[in-house]
Amino acid sequence: MSLQTDDRGAGGDGDVSARSDVLGDAFYPLYSRLFDDESEFVADVETKLAQARMTDTVELYLSRSLGIGVITGFALWLLGLMLGYGLFATGFIHIEHILGIPVGNQTVLEIIDLLRIPALVGVTGVLFGTIGFALGFGSLVAIPYSRVSARKREINMLLTDSVSFMYALSVGGLNQLEIIDAMAEADDTYGEVSMEFQSIVKETEYFGVDYRTAIRKQAIETPSDELSQFLTDMLSIVNSGGDMQSFLEDKKEKHMRTAKQEQELTLETLELFGEMYMTLSLFPLLLIIIMVVMQMIPQADVADEMLYMTVYALIPLIGIAFLVLVSTVKHDEPGDGYLTMGSDDRRHHDVQDSGVLNLGFVEQFTGDRSVFDRIKNREGTYETKQVLQQPHLFFRDNPLYTLALTVPLAVVVVATAMVRGSTPLSWNGLLANPIWGTFIYVYVPLYLVAIPLAIFREWNVRYRTAVVSQLSEDLRKLSSANDTGLTLLESLKSVSDTTSGKLAREFEMMHTKVNYGMSLKEALIEFNNTYHIPRLARTTRLITEAQEASNQISDVLRTAAQASENHDDIERERKSRTRMQVVIIIMTFMTVLAVIAILKTQFIDTMAGLEAGGGDTAADSDGELAQADLSENVDIDMLSVLFFHAITLQGIISGFICGYIRDADILSGMKYVIVLATIALFGWTMVA
Repeated sequence: MSLQTDDRGAGGDGDVSARSDVLGDAFYPLYSRLFDDESEFVADVETKLAQARMTDTVELYLSRSLGIGVITGFALWLLGLMLGYGLFATGFIHIEHILGIPVGNQTVLEIIDLLRIPALVGVTGVLFGTIGFALGFGSLVAIPYSRVSARKREINMLLTDSVSFMYALSVGGLNQLEIIDAMAEADDTYGEVSMEFQSIVKETEYFGVDYRTAIRKQAIETPSDELSQFLTDMLSIVNSGGDMQSFLEDKKEKHMRTAKQEQELTLETLELFGEMYMTLSLFPLLLIIIMVVMQMIPQADVADEMLYMTVYALIPLIGIAFLVLVSTVKHDEPGDGYLTMGSDDRRHHDVQDSGVLNLGFVEQFTGDRSVFDRIKNREGTYETKQVLQQPHLFFRDNPLYTLALTVPLAVVVVATAMVRGSTPLSWNGLLANPIWGTFIYVYVPLYLVAIPLAIFREWNVRYRTAVVSQLSEDLRKLSSANDTGLTLLESLKSVSDTTSGKLAREFEMMHTKVNYGMSLKEALIEFNNTYHIPRLARTTRLITEAQEASNQISDVLRTAAQASENHDDIERERKSRTRMQVVIIIMTFMTVLAVIAILKTQFIDTMAGLEAGGGDTAADSDGELAQADLSENVDIDMLSVLFFHAITLQGIISGFICGYIRDADILSGMKYVIVLATIALFGWTMVA
């Protein structure tokens, strides 16, 4: 069992942990009876607990899981008994035959008839109880496996940049132990990779283990095979006294190639998913066409509920399922992009903690002295005035807070329309005026909520990412300036004087702040936290660590530039390939819109015209069945509404999918949602 500790372990807070321990102790005898300590299942769970950095022993954890399973199973068993009694004992469901086997003996038949209802109730209870136990026990056992999977994914995603970071530090002159310590302290940038190195440091500092043994142990316990191989190779270099810098350089190149290969595999998988979505999204359309045609056949029995289920359930479910499927392959970049000053700095105030939502530094002292309470009130008033003077900047930095204004506004607009009677208040009213009713209930809230959110979200992204558009080139320039003998601070000034762009202006701002007394490290971190981009945070962390050791860090800057260029290449390829997926999804939506429009105008409306002229046709044919009789079972108004809602839902869902594929962010799909929904609205307005 690992000696690692982590605040995110399963123990939770004190009260929850105490109750869980009582539960685990109570069910430990059941655990000892069911499981063998040497069994493969117990050993595997123990390994996963260690890899997930959960502090519970395997015996306690499985005992607790059994307790949760038994309690959940007992609750569902009681629910199953009540449900079985309500279904069978009350006669709600009549059971004439159980097995369908004839029984000739009257006595046996009477016994079966007597026990039939209790048996069915008991079986229902056992079935529900079994399901409850499996859910309770299985869900708790699955937690460490889920955490291990998440940690493994994050480690593999950050390993390339982590190796580049270690290589740059070795180029900067740090030895093996200093590199390990620096990686352990960079948890705000390198996340779970840093946590693995923290375990190595803790083993050596607190338990007296030499760092070779600690590295070997962590290579066994880490959930990532790639990091395990890296630590094993690193240990061989340490034991043999090899050149650590050359080793890290080779590993850096290897992992950069691996990152590009994994990106290629991910993009190919997304292309396959795009083709799958194109096929699956046409399935509801085909189903609608089949049901419409079948409704026109008098002998066919097709309920309207099938059409409702197809439009309002099947189309959204297909979209949600596809989003979940894509999320298993496409992941957002780990980390929030913020850096901290370190534990040695008594100030714990960062950019992300400031503003009207969090007054930052002063809140650490309120409650002890009344003067700090007054300062907090004054600070809150000042921040509120700043927001009121420039609300667009506040919403640019916090796009989701537009919902606090737009959602109530949308509710008020819709409620006002309902109160004044200017919108349909029933389904029949909606059938009579489908476009206006749908516009009020769907499009007005969509536009009021989505348009401000999409505008401020895109502004936020473009404002922050503009600073990294020339990052690789400016890092090369910094390296060249540093090579001439200039210090890092002087290099920043030199590059800002000879370069245009947002990053150059930030270099100039950092130089000015340092001249006014701020440390260069603090200026770099404050600059990073203003934009809080994970990619920029890793570069800033690298520079801050290197500049503390020496002012001549041209090799480190070149390494950072190379890593940035590798990221640019991957990003460029990703944008190019995902653009095609977005086009495929949009064209699929346009195809659905065109087919439904043709179905409405060329088929449904034509049949309605035949019905209108059906009397003359029937009279001229001496009482023979008119063609219009084929459409007598079809509600034209209902089909028109369902078609309109189908393409509207298809447009909204397709928009969210486009955004997620493009940027691994649901909010990125807002702009696509607005455009596609608008196309659906104007297209159907022309059709209807």
